[in-house]
Amino acid sequence: MRRRAAISLAAIGVLALTGCGTDVDDITVGPGTGWPSAHHDARNDGTSPVTGSRRMTLSWSRPLGGPIEQAVTLGPDGQMFVTARTPSGCVIFSFQMRSGRKRFCNQQLGPNTVSAPSVVDGGTNVYVGDDGALNAFNYLGQPRWRTPVAGVPVSVQFTGDGDLLSVTQSGQVDVLSRQTGERVVPTVQLLGEPDFLEYPDLTRPASGQGLDDCSTGGPQCPIANISAMDVSTGRFFVTVWKPGAPTAALVAMRYGNNTIEQQWHADILTDGSATSPALSADGTTVYVGDNSNRLIAMDAADGHTKWVHALEWAPRGGISVSGDGLIIPAGDDGYLVALRDTGSTAEIVWERKDLALRGIPVQTDGGTGYTAAAIGEGLNLITFDTKTGTTLDSDALPDAKGSTTGTSIGAKGEVVLATRIGELFVFKPEE
Repeated sequence: MRRRAAISLAAIGVLALTGCGTDVDDITVGPGTGWPSAHHDARNDGTSPVTGSRRMTLSWSRPLGGPIEQAVTLGPDGQMFVTARTPSGCVIFSFQMRSGRKRFCNQQLGPNTVSAPSVVDGGTNVYVGDDGALNAFNYLGQPRWRTPVAGVPVSVQFTGDGDLLSVTQSGQVDVLSRQTGERVVPTVQLLGEPDFLEYPDLTRPASGQGLDDCSTGGPQCPIANISAMDVSTGRFFVTVWKPGAPTAALVAMRYGNNTIEQQWHADILTDGSATSPALSADGTTVYVGDNSNRLIAMDAADGHTKWVHALEWAPRGGISVSGDGLIIPAGDDGYLVALRDTGSTAEIVWERKDLALRGIPVQTDGGTGYTAAAIGEGLNLITFDTKTGTTLDSDALPDAKGSTTGTSIGAKGEVVLATRIGELFVFKPEE
């Protein structure tokens, strides 16, 4: 009887382990109430479904001790994640939204994690690249998996089936399982496969090669931006500057039927790409900026140019595109301006030449937007009406200098900014 009982218990244990295994993915992607990726979602639309408050107040701020390059991401419960380069060796930090307490920091990743954006799923698992790999951690910072890649993942997005699309600055494209890190489809090289027969002594370049050029879309960084993805079709868009090419290109790829294939490319980005591409709400138009100060709208299906709008600056960073087609570009050399896509041209809805941008504008539900702007010698969080551009509120970032890496919106309307010199600022709706 004891033996039969032991066998029965062992069988129950096997069933329990099977039920807790990784064959079934029951972790859903973030519901949208957090800020799960640098530009909020796979479309890179820079908008939030949260109704934004029109009066904000500083909740807390704290320095990290080193520079920050990427936007802060927020899980559905408000847990914050940010990459940095610090003397302590910590390269990814997590903080609690309400108190600002540090939940964890990781010292085991490579130094180029600072250049890698993070994404967060609905279970508050965070995914981030470093020198030669994509990594997964749970909400406590415990490692889940690590998958080697060539280069540093400068673009990570969730696919429509809940996996991860990773693109490195050297052009390696992978789709990885969020549960195991295993490759779902064969790897694709956007710059082509190396010919070891012709070049037998060819060596693998350093993982961080060209990263210094990524912030400006320069020629040494072939893939400089976060790709935009239409999760309903599997089509995604990547900016690519092949070595020796006179201009950079916007390339349309598609993930589906267990493969990744190229659909079209357009060599249109003069002097390199300046922004991550962003998709319209209906997925029919992709917007992108280049370093010749142009904002370009292209047909997502075939890549033909719909219109080109000349700005007075390079629209660097991101582009906020609302559901009703209001377009607000970023760029630290520019000012706050809103445009409307009419189909064949872009019309200026309003402009604020008095507000010098120092970050990436975002839009929330209810017609409220936020951005960092230079006010005097410092920086302020500007709350503005997206219909008119009118300033609704202005809150100082105490002692902040330079510019910010992005603007993130929390589930309860919090606004989070990080300065490039390495300080976090969290604002909450005024009660």
